[in-house]
Amino acid sequence: MTQRRQIPIAAPSLGEEEWKALREPIESGWLTQGPKVAAFEQAFARRHKVKHAIAVTSATTGLHLALAALEIGPGDEVIVPAFTWVSTANAVIYCGGTPVFADINRLTFNVDPQDVERRMTPRTKAIIPVHLFGLCADIEALRKVLGPGVAVVEDAACAAGAESRGRPAGTLGEVGVFSFHPRKSITTGEGGMVTTNDDKLAERVKKMRNHGASVSEEERHLGPRPYLLPDFDLLGFNYRMTDLQGAVGLVQLAKLDRFIDERARLAARYRKKLADLQWLKLPEDPADGRHAWQAFVTYVDPGTAPRPRNEIMEELQKQGISTRPGTHAVHMLGYYRKRFGLRPEDFPAARDCDRYSMAIPLHNRMSDADHDYVVKAFRGL
Repeated sequence: MTQRRQIPIAAPSLGEEEWKALREPIESGWLTQGPKVAAFEQAFARRHKVKHAIAVTSATTGLHLALAALEIGPGDEVIVPAFTWVSTANAVIYCGGTPVFADINRLTFNVDPQDVERRMTPRTKAIIPVHLFGLCADIEALRKVLGPGVAVVEDAACAAGAESRGRPAGTLGEVGVFSFHPRKSITTGEGGMVTTNDDKLAERVKKMRNHGASVSEEERHLGPRPYLLPDFDLLGFNYRMTDLQGAVGLVQLAKLDRFIDERARLAARYRKKLADLQWLKLPEDPADGRHAWQAFVTYVDPGTAPRPRNEIMEELQKQGISTRPGTHAVHMLGYYRKRFGLRPEDFPAARDCDRYSMAIPLHNRMSDADHDYVVKAFRGL
């Protein structure tokens, strides 16, 4: 009899190196944004081949900053996938803009360029394609249907280290935003990063994350003029990362490629061992890019599955295997449903993925024995 295990859906991979990295900022007394954040930004920019990387408190605040720096405001429309985490749409509301939902592709879970084309209006000012679960959205196909001047804001929350046609996530649009939440491949607890090759946009983001100040904290505290106070010519926010997080981020970033390779191996193992379960649709590795494998999200075919998805999830939970829906259909959530008068059938692919997607365990602390246990449980359903 196989011993019952407890296998989480995700688990951050942290250890002695991260613990030791905290010592320097603690001993120096520089705990808020400072030299460790700056070093993390520089390393992240080098790894993702982008001119500017700007650390923030989360991907949500990063999206808010990106849209605010693009001057999204009342009367502006921003196209958002209907299947994503709610913060993608929330960031548009924060700026006073209007999120316009577009449906997704059921196979990739990413936004459908053909539906995007149908949602375009003269008021469309930006689009936020989400690289969901670590797979880059097809930005080239989106560019073909977007009007002139429509900014591409990559929601790369799940996609650190991902690539599309040889280009890293975070360089495919005018601006990209990453997450370091514990469910992501690398983590700083909470935290995010904004990337761009646009010098002017980067300068606006840097100022706006620090209340709109014209002078950074480092310039104020380390410079020769102690009387210096910044001017504020922009409305800004307090979205600064701490140096404690920056120190951990530097260690985690050095492990990113190894983490992705490990996840890719486990993903390939799932695809091999579960391939004959016709009712379970499995995510594929892109032929023209690199999947970051933030999550392994399947699709339970309601017509052929041995039981409904929710019952499958409950049965796996009894066996100690955590699962989750991939994410949610934002247009079916109460706030958006009521505010914009939306119905589930307005975006059928997003609705179906909300009902039938299922993430199964995939993380860097997962052993082959854990993996075999999950596979055996699926084969026994």
